[in-house]
Amino acid sequence: MDVIVERCAALDVHKKTVMACVRGPDERGGRAQGLREFRTFSRDLARLRDWLVEQEVTEVAMEATGVYWKPVWYVLESAPFELKLANAQHVKNLPGRKTDACDAAWLCQLLECGLLRSSFVPPREIARLRDLTRYRTKVVADRGREAQRLQKLLEDAGIKLDSVASDIQGKSCRAMIEALITGERDPVVLADLAMTRMRPKIADLREALVGRFDEHHALLARMHLDHMDELTRIEKRLDAEVDRLMAPFDEAATRLLTIPGVGKRVAEVVVAEIGADMSRFPTAGHLASWAGLCPGNHESAGKRRSGKARKGNAALRTALCEAAWAAGHTKTGYLPAQYRRFCRRFGKRNENKATFALAHTLIVIIWHVLANGTSYDDLGADYFDRRNEAASRQRYLVRELEKLGNNVTLEPAA
Repeated sequence: MDVIVERCAALDVHKKTVMACVRGPDERGGRAQGLREFRTFSRDLARLRDWLVEQEVTEVAMEATGVYWKPVWYVLESAPFELKLANAQHVKNLPGRKTDACDAAWLCQLLECGLLRSSFVPPREIARLRDLTRYRTKVVADRGREAQRLQKLLEDAGIKLDSVASDIQGKSCRAMIEALITGERDPVVLADLAMTRMRPKIADLREALVGRFDEHHALLARMHLDHMDELTRIEKRLDAEVDRLMAPFDEAATRLLTIPGVGKRVAEVVVAEIGADMSRFPTAGHLASWAGLCPGNHESAGKRRSGKARKGNAALRTALCEAAWAAGHTKTGYLPAQYRRFCRRFGKRNENKATFALAHTLIVIIWHVLANGTSYDDLGADYFDRRNEAASRQRYLVRELEKLGNNVTLEPAA
């Protein structure tokens, strides 16, 4: 294969070590190769950077190995050469040659022949925003799990609070649980703590609050509530920091909020995962493929083996599937009409497929909104009816016949 990059380097990154391979021209007109190993401490990475500069390399590639590539990237990004982050699935070495030196040499050969595609590495401000939104998602999920543990504890104590209340994290339920922890056992007194919409359920609450709640349950319930309160405080701190970092992207977030199903947090996740500059993704299809929101391609011998979607950005895909479910269950508009159309295609038992397909529609809309700097313009709930009306169908068929060299004259049937 032809050499595209004359002087290049590749790094095989691990937790404790980095194997560096440099390839360049030799004195006889061939290619020379040099290998050197470095530790991943900051001073050693600085020596790696100086060595690469000394070797006059113009491009450096590394695999996206977990989080271990990040400290290496941050040290090298200030150097005067181009960095490329390669998807590990795209650069697998031949079997039977698995060593760090061979991996680095193989990656370097792919780079010098121009066979590597660089993955999307977000700018520093987007990366920080991404860390916060992803951690916030984990915190919210942890709080939900802690609420489930509390519910399980109440069931063990015979307190059937969740059979009457839809949310045991509400104010009324919280007051009743706090009273149980402090020693109150009278179901009449406990039920009277109900507020607003819980007041009509007092009779059922008196039955549900009869159980065997004791000191052991009180100890565990106190721990669960304290943990939930701490997670809530962390979530509020994360919200404040996300709002601060989202300030430069307020215009993009405002446009995203015009899309049905996309709320404040989904808009923040979208900006945190892909940014507001769509020049990195040439088309909406590229973005959908990167996010893992498009059908897979696996065809051999003229047969399509599987259409399963490839793995992509899990955080973005989860957020958009949630937004798609919300958009699909609105009353009017293009997106619920599209959702019902998908449901008819996939069947009632495959609503998850319809939601996933609608998430693909959403990522396409998001690309156009951010790339064109416009707000969402709904096509209307009757879009598919208008598109499939008789006159439109007739015009389509006439055009197809004319493409085949026919002159078409339409006469109404008798």
